Amino acid sequence: MPLITYEEARPYARAIKQRTALRSKPGVMPPWYIEKNVGIQQYKDDISLSDEEIEKIAAWTDNGAPRGNPADMPPPLVFADDSVWKIGKPDLIVSSPDLTMKALAPDWFGAIGEAPTNLPEDRYVAAIEIKEVNDARGRTPTRKTVGGLYTFHHAAFGVLAPDGRGNSIGGWPVHEVGRNADVFDPDAGKLLFANSKLTFFSVHAHSNGLDTKAHLEVGFRFHPKGYKPKVNAQHLFVGNGPDLDIRGGEANQRMDAYYTLAQHTKITTFEPHMHAPGVRMCLEAIWGINVQTLSCAGYNHSWVRVYSYADDAAPLLPKGTILHVIGYFDNSPANKNVADPRNWSGSGHRSVDNMVINLMEAIALNDEQFQSEMAKRRAALGLKDGQTVIGCPLCGSPPPPKPTGNPQQ
Repeated sequence: MPLITYEEARPYARAIKQRTALRSKPGVMPPWYIEKNVGIQQYKDDISLSDEEIEKIAAWTDNGAPRGNPADMPPPLVFADDSVWKIGKPDLIVSSPDLTMKALAPDWFGAIGEAPTNLPEDRYVAAIEIKEVNDARGRTPTRKTVGGLYTFHHAAFGVLAPDGRGNSIGGWPVHEVGRNADVFDPDAGKLLFANSKLTFFSVHAHSNGLDTKAHLEVGFRFHPKGYKPKVNAQHLFVGNGPDLDIRGGEANQRMDAYYTLAQHTKITTFEPHMHAPGVRMCLEAIWGINVQTLSCAGYNHSWVRVYSYADDAAPLLPKGTILHVIGYFDNSPANKNVADPRNWSGSGHRSVDNMVINLMEAIALNDEQFQSEMAKRRAALGLKDGQTVIGCPLCGSPPPPKPTGNPQQ
């Protein structure tokens, strides 16, 4: 429903109170599911409401949702349409091949082909955003839901250069319904190769009630020419194998996945990815006998979110740290996202199958870079020896002594 004017919002006052009070639950609005009572709390572009704002909404509702003084009304908000890029005007836009779906058809899975970048030289990417463009917009929809607006549920792509550099299956952010843009660490741009092509190797499309032709536009914003990354960016994929076992008719089901870091790592984003029964994911870091919960978030299959850690809060983890991903599923009638909760499901790409994956952007650090990052963190947070901080188990330790004497002796 639209909530632009008082007349539009007033009939939904109690629903607004309920939805904003859910906090990290899957139905909360605005869609920001990070749990406020555990783990790291500093994120970029946090759209969640403060406790004070939630209390104001509740008080307004409980007092009959009165109209305020029109003289105090702020200017109406102007909302950007779908043509506006959150990352700013892209330096390069690459369009995927078209995909056509009938108004009523089963979900489709597969590859849709390749798209040339026609990029004349190697460039480092600072940010990326992906949009769906389709011919259903402007026509009378038959479905009054978000799903009626889009055809692509998700699309994964790789980048492959003529000389063989790159990877045709992954390594870049995955487009998903409701997903926000990706802005990479300024010291860790991702390289887009000259004359490379984007390979759309894994696509999930669904019918939206209208015969629809659609494609994706991938917008890249580049670093200035001559830019060189100081550290090595990587796409960190931690999640399940083929052994998921989601039983029918049951809530509160848990699945675990583990990954050991082979090198010092700075994690810059936390992105839970599950399917319709998914309701929550947590990420833990295990270092020796220490176990720290880095982030926990509710999950809503209709609003996939990327959470970018603030610069002074991004986890700094030594090599050997074990990442522990914990996914929670509700395959009961209480979860309205599930088409038929009686069904068992295992691993797979369809929404009626399941996944439990944390799709993280990370930076690999050598010993010197790791010590430098921890020194900056200690200074920024004013840490003293022995103090602990979530996400950096060694930040409270004194830095190693500098070598003395003649290294040749």
